Parts: sequence; C-alpha cells; structure tokens
Amino acid sequence: MKPNKIIAILGGTILLTACNDFFDTAPKDQLTPSTFWKTETDAEQAATACYNEWVDNAQGSSIVFFEDIMSDIAYNYTRTKNYAYVGNGTSTAAHAVQYYKYVTINRCNLFLEHIEQVPFTSEAAKKDLIAQVRAIRAWYYFRLCFWYGGVPLITTTPQTAEEARIPRNSESDVQKFVLDELDKAIADINEKPAQRGRIAKGTALAIKMRAHLYWGDYVQASNTARQIVALNQYELDPNFLQMFNIAGQGSKEIIYAYQHVKDTYKFSNAIRIFNNQDGGWASWVPTMNLVDMFEMNNGLMPEEEGSGYDPVHPYANRDPRLALEIVYPGMDWVGADGKQRIVNTVDHIVDGQKNYDYYLAADNASKTGLIFAKYAAPISQYAAALNNDNLCPILFRYAEVLLTIAECDVELNQHLDEALDLIDRLRVRGGQIKVDRNKYDTQEKIRALVRRERTIELAGEGFRRQDIVRWKNDKGRLVANDVMKDLYRMIGTIDYSQNDPTRRFVQTLPTDANKADRLIEPRTFADYQRYLPIPQADMDKNKKLTQTPGYD
Repeated sequence: MKPNKIIAILGGTILLTACNDFFDTAPKDQLTPSTFWKTETDAEQAATACYNEWVDNAQGSSIVFFEDIMSDIAYNYTRTKNYAYVGNGTSTAAHAVQYYKYVTINRCNLFLEHIEQVPFTSEAAKKDLIAQVRAIRAWYYFRLCFWYGGVPLITTTPQTAEEARIPRNSESDVQKFVLDELDKAIADINEKPAQRGRIAKGTALAIKMRAHLYWGDYVQASNTARQIVALNQYELDPNFLQMFNIAGQGSKEIIYAYQHVKDTYKFSNAIRIFNNQDGGWASWVPTMNLVDMFEMNNGLMPEEEGSGYDPVHPYANRDPRLALEIVYPGMDWVGADGKQRIVNTVDHIVDGQKNYDYYLAADNASKTGLIFAKYAAPISQYAAALNNDNLCPILFRYAEVLLTIAECDVELNQHLDEALDLIDRLRVRGGQIKVDRNKYDTQEKIRALVRRERTIELAGEGFRRQDIVRWKNDKGRLVANDVMKDLYRMIGTIDYSQNDPTRRFVQTLPTDANKADRLIEPRTFADYQRYLPIPQADMDKNKKLTQTPGYD
C-alpha cells in the first residue's frame, strides 16, 4: 500500500470549514476506512499521513523562513503567502496568512479514533506511535492558539457538516488541551526516534517548552528545558553554519528537522534564499535592523562610546557572528557558477555591465542588499536545482533550549550568572568575546542582552515575530510597538581595491536628501495585531466563527 493512498483516505475526512461537498466518497478500487486499520503497517502509514501535513506541506515546510518576514529583522518583496502584509501592518482577512488549517488535526483525530482496533505485537511500539500523533496534534493546536487565540477545539471526527461548524473555544481551553496532550505523549514516547524524521521525547519536550515560554509560564518552561538537557542527547555544534547544510544534518545540536527527499518529497524553497545573480528569488532577506543588533568585536554596541564603530565602513570590527548570519556587500562569495566574486548589491554598474544583484535591478534582487547565510553556503550543495533538494529545515535545536533557560532565569530573577554563562556558550561558539559582567549587572540589562542574543542566534529561523508579540517593554507594552518601524537599506558603493571584506562596503551616510532612496517600505503595528485574522474564506464557511478582534 502506497503512502499517498493513505493520505488520500485521511485527506477525505471531514474538514472543519467544509461546505456542501462535505464527504469525499472513495472510488470502488481504493481503500476506505472500513477496509483499513487492520495491521501495524496500516497504522504506520496513517501516522505518516499525519507527518506529511504537520510540516505544512503546502508551504514546503518553509514557515521557519517565512515567519521572520512578519518581524523587524526580515523582509519579503513579493508578498509571499501574505506574510509581508503582517510585517508592514496591513494584514486583513482577505489577505491573511494561511495558518487556519485543520487537515493535520483531522488526520490525527482519525488515527486516534481507530488505532485501538489495530493489533500490535509490541504494546510499547503502539504507545510510541500514539504518542507521536498526539504530539503532532498538540503542535498544531499550539500554533493555532498562539496565532489566533481561542480556536474551535475538535478532538473527534465530525459526522455531519453542521457538527464541523462550531465557535471558538477559549484560549485557556486550547492551552490546557495542548499541555495535557503533550504530557500524555511525553509519558509514552520513545527517548530515541523509531526512525529518522520521527518525533521522540526530545521533540515532544521541545514543543512543551516552547508552549510554556510563549504563554508566559517561565517556571514550567525552564523545568521542561532542563528535562531536555538531562536527556544528554544534544550539544552545541562547534561549527555553527555546518548544521544548516545538507552535509550537516546529523548534527547533535538538531532536536528535530523537517524531512525532505530530493525528487520525491523535495524541499523546493532554497531558491528563495539566494540573490538574482545566482538564480534565486531573494524572497526572504535580513534587514539592517538585524545588522544593528550585532555588537562590535570588543563587546560594545555600535552606538556606545568607545565602540570604534565607523559608519562609513559599518561591517568593520563587528561581532564575528555577523558574517556567519548575514551575507553582506563586500564579502567574498562563491556563486552558482563556481566562481568567487565580491558580493555587490549596491552598485548599479560593475565593470561596465549591469549588476543583476543591485537592489533595484530586478524583483529577484534583495531589496535590503543582504541575504541570510544560514542554509546558503556553499551554494554548490544544491547541485541539481535550487528548487529540488533534500535540505531539512531545523524546527528545534539545542541552542533554543539554552536560550529558554536563560530567558526564564531572567524573568524569574534567579540564577542570573547561569543566564550569562549560557549566553557566553553561544557567543564563544561564534567567535565573540564573553559578556562583560561589570556592564550587565542588573535584571533589566541582562534581559535586554538575552533578548538580543536570542534574536541573533535564531535569526532567520522563524522566532522573531513570536518574540516581539509576547515580550513587553518597561512600560508594559508589546515590544513590537517599539521595533516595527519603517524599513531602510544602506546605500553606498564597493571599493574593489580593499582586501579586507569588512571594509569594502563604503556607506553613503544617511541624510534627509537620500531618505527616499533608503526607504524600503513603511511599517506600522497596533496591539490588536498580536493575533492574526482568520482568512475570509474560512469565515464564510463557518458562520459560527467570530473574527479576531480588530479585523472585523
């Protein structure tokens, strides 16, 4: 039996937003639920169907990239999947991010309803498989709840279209369900995955850890993170960029990565990382807001007295991690043609020829003049095509666990030395000096440091929007109000006579006269945008739904 037949069966189950074509009748020559659920193989394949959608297959498991577009540290020119509208503060129900989906939940519900009728030779294997599916369903409800607040809580397969049309449950109801389900899953799930790509205890704990952190329960978030540490399965990779490459997918830092196989279940979105000259689309690119978060190599922020920051050469003498996170103008780069060149996204003409990476040269040229370094180098790893490879984007890694412990220490105002020690481990791994304990000596200062370090470490991995709509400033307002401002680029030229890559970019200093040239897009944020609008099509299919406040 082929997995796609199982997917077809489960895909025909009742959807929450279904309309008149509520039931899909299976053709006579295909499997139906009445002829399925007979063997362990059936159960395994049904679980695989849950996995096939839990990675958000419609978006090529690229949420880890797309979601930063909704924040201050990334930008998207093409309005991909409507993320850019969230980023600039213009999202509506008609142009909504498509997170309001119940396909995975329906598949998990169907699995959990039928699994008891399947005979297993090993009770432990059965419990593990059930736990995996519970964790997947909990993950999906966690995301729905974080983005929309209360949502309809469906735990069984509706038998009629009307049963599927129900109102929202409260946010607290959904949160309790998620955490209860994760506790059940964690109790039965294997400590090591049954096979590559399967969820094991570390992943289930990571989901629970993130849920507690995002929902503000710092005690439980810290406790859960420490349980992951106690598994003794994970460690920081000494080679920061290696784990983001195809060759580094066995890194011990990775807790879970979305699985892809070239040609058959390909990752098709690497093309969105690269700039125009390399055949890419530059669909998600970092902003100068992210660059500005990096210290100088002496540990001072650029704006601090004595930092040594040179605005004409803004990349010189910076935290070495900047070059590990961002490909910026002036760097050496081996392109898709196998030839080394100097990155130039700022000059319209180079050697008398049109520069296709110039930010105004084409839609596919990065409008910020930057691209993310993670998953990018070497471009030769995508030898076949930039839209067909077996790259496995990382969903959970050990650095997040350490950052969670550090954040919880700060918010609970305890073990502040431990928080600084954990931050030092990440800094030193990337080549930056340790934290100055004399400078960061209060809860408020360490909080600012930990938040900045979290942003730097996890940049381009889909964390920033969630962070800025849960963190609050010293006035009790969401941090998003402070950071979601108009986006600007640096303008200038490349000095090809300069051997030092960090000094090749020569910035034209910002003035009112060149402000229009530097402006990428206006951005705004209002508190109601903490949550997302439910897509209008889903509202139309279920009249019992209420729209997210502020979008109605």
